[in-house]
Amino acid sequence: MTKFLLLMHYDGGNVDTPMLEWDEPDMKAHLQYLTDHLERLRESGELVEAQALTWPQHAKVVRAASVSAPVLTDGPYAESKEVLAGYTMVDVESEERALEIAAVQSAAPGPGGVPVEQPIEVRRVMESDADLYE
Repeated sequence: MTKFLLLMHYDGGNVDTPMLEWDEPDMKAHLQYLTDHLERLRESGELVEAQALTWPQHAKVVRAASVSAPVLTDGPYAESKEVLAGYTMVDVESEERALEIAAVQSAAPGPGGVPVEQPIEVRRVMESDADLYE
């Protein structure tokens, strides 16, 4: 089995309206779809963990400073599509299976039930130093 991290960014795919501005039934349908998807992964034993993250304005960036205390700033101030919204970690038989799971997540319904097609970044978790060279 191999672990993969499926990273969801605030890039809304084919939906320009932020989810907090969707009609309540559309928001509930979206969240229920994702909840059901995660439950299927839990039942199959493939789900390791899934978490949503707070809004970017609550983030802090810490940078070590060699001659003084660490530097702490608010942020990040990247474009919203570059800001991490949440993640799902799965432990699956193959990269192909991780990509299938990501595609299901990407198909979550948006306003009017239309799939949002949100891009999901799929990254393999390093298991050893040998992974550095692949």
